[in-house]
Parts: sequence; structure tokens; C-alpha cells
Amino acid sequence: MASVTSPSRGKKVNRIGLEAPQYRGTKTTLCAGCGHNAISERIINACFDMGIDPALVVKLSGIGCSSKSPAYFLGSAHGFNAVHGRMPSVGTGALLANRKLIAIGVSGDGDTGAIGIGQFVHLMRRNLPIIYIIEDNGCYGLTKGQFSPTADLGSKLKTGVVNDLPPIDMCALAVELGASFVARSFSGDKKQLTAVLKAALSHRGTAMLDVLSPCVTFNDHEGSTKSYAYAKSHDDPLEELSFVPYFDDITVDHEPGTTQEVVLHDGSTLYLKKLDDDYNPLDKNQAVKVLSDTRARGEFATGLIYVEPKKPDFLEVLNMVDEPLATLSQERVRPPKQVLEEIMDGLR
Repeated sequence: MASVTSPSRGKKVNRIGLEAPQYRGTKTTLCAGCGHNAISERIINACFDMGIDPALVVKLSGIGCSSKSPAYFLGSAHGFNAVHGRMPSVGTGALLANRKLIAIGVSGDGDTGAIGIGQFVHLMRRNLPIIYIIEDNGCYGLTKGQFSPTADLGSKLKTGVVNDLPPIDMCALAVELGASFVARSFSGDKKQLTAVLKAALSHRGTAMLDVLSPCVTFNDHEGSTKSYAYAKSHDDPLEELSFVPYFDDITVDHEPGTTQEVVLHDGSTLYLKKLDDDYNPLDKNQAVKVLSDTRARGEFATGLIYVEPKKPDFLEVLNMVDEPLATLSQERVRPPKQVLEEIMDGLR
């Protein structure tokens, strides 16, 4: 899409002159066939196509199998592996210190939906400019496959144990709490997931992506509702997504009246070819309803579920200066002694 061939070396480079291998990380240590590896590959593809400079990216994670993923993409980017469930606060601090960073947070359904749910709640309501990816397999893959908070009611473990608790729908929670970009996809759907990731990279605000990512070791058997077979057969896509970045002049072929255009913060455009003529991802109430309806049918609504492209992000709300706080001189960030004396005088 945005790549060219370097005449000097005969290799394909993107719009900032980097080759695809420069977006890779270390060799994966996850189980062969793990959906998390497919997600890492899609992140690599999306960042290369979009011409993202890895030096401007900060990768964040918590604890769990998902926390390994950032090591497998953008090897030259900054990285921080936070305490279990505390990745949102670390990401908030990083972006407050340097608003020019592109933050990609990778979490798991346990890291987000259990120990980290309090931090997740406040991250969503603040609309921090971060791409927050939940690698959702419905189990604790790092500790032998126990049910996680996103495991569906009635789902079975390999041992035959049946889950008797209702799941937390992370997409519904994100929509209700104030995230301005909410999507769900499947790690095995290369086209949809790549388009969603590209759009998330262009969005200014919290882009929350719940990606169904089957655990091939503990949760890919008959009776699991997070297995590859179940996810493929119960996927209910809301639309077909086409993404055009602001720097490309591409005409998207579609029939008038069937495709909705959504212009994102940086001028990029999402073209949504509706599979349900009545669905509008700009309508929060409708987004909540479609999530509830598909869940009641035992299906997963995938695609762009909700977007609010013009919502002010957390850094705008705080009226922060344009320069990264980390680069400001001490004189600009620390009040002089006279200010402290005036405050103390006012308290006497």
C-alpha cells in the first residue's frame, strides 16, 4: 500500500524508508499455533504499512502470556513490562511525560478483567491516547488454564469442569466507560484485524481492541467457547472494513448507500461496508445493544463496534503544553520560591 522499492538495495521499504524486518522482534517462546503470535504479526504488518517509526513507540504490558507479546514486535521500540494489572497507570505516566509517543499496550483477559480491572476502568473513562489490545483466550494460560473473567457461562475446561459464572464483556464495558474506539476481532482473521489495527493507530484517544486469541494448550477443545472452531463458526461481523491512511490517495470501490465513511483524527478514513444495514458504529446505545444481542445468541460481534472520532483525549482535557514534559527545563516545571512563600503567607 505505502511501500516502495529501494533502488540501491532492491528491497521493499515503507514511506519512512524502513524495511519490514526492522519491525520484528525476538523469536517467540509462546506455544506453536498460539493466537497471540498472529496478533504480533498483524501489529508488525500494520506498523510497517502505516510508516510508524518504532523509535516513537512505547510497548506496555502486564503479566501473563500476553505480556510476552511486545517482545515479538518492534524490537527497537521502548518497552515496559509492568506489575500484574498495572499497565494502564504506567502507560498514563509515559504519555504524560512524552505526549509524542505512540503507546501500544498488550494485556490479557485475566490481566485486564481480574486483577487489573480497576485500572482498566479509569483508563477507559480518561480516553488516554493508547492502543489497548486484550489478547482474549478466556483462560489463565500461564497457570494451567483456569477460567478467566471472560470465560463464557457453560464453557468447559479440558478436565470437564463447567464454568458457572457469567463473563465480563470487555467491549461493552469499554463503550459504557468512555473509550472512543472499541473493536473486536479474531486472531485468525488477518484482513479484519489488520484494518482495525491501522485505524487504531490513526485514532486519537483510547482504542480498545478485544482480540479473541485461542489458547492452543488449554482452551482449544470441544466445549470451549474461545476455541478456533467455535470462534470461526460463531463470528458475527458487523461490517467489512477498508482503511485508507491520510497519506494515500486511494479510491475505495463500494456501492453507494451501503458504505459508511468515518474520518479519523489524523485525516485517515475508515470505509465500513455494512453487513447489517441498520448498524451505525457512531451510536453508543446501538453498540451496547448489538453486543448484548449477539452475546445472547452465543455469538461474537466483530469489527468496529463503536467510534467517537472527535472526542477530546486525556492530554487535551488537561490542557498540556505541546512539548513533552520530560524535555521541559526545571524553571518551567518547578514554581519559584516566591510562589511557595506566597502560599504559606496565605495560610497564616
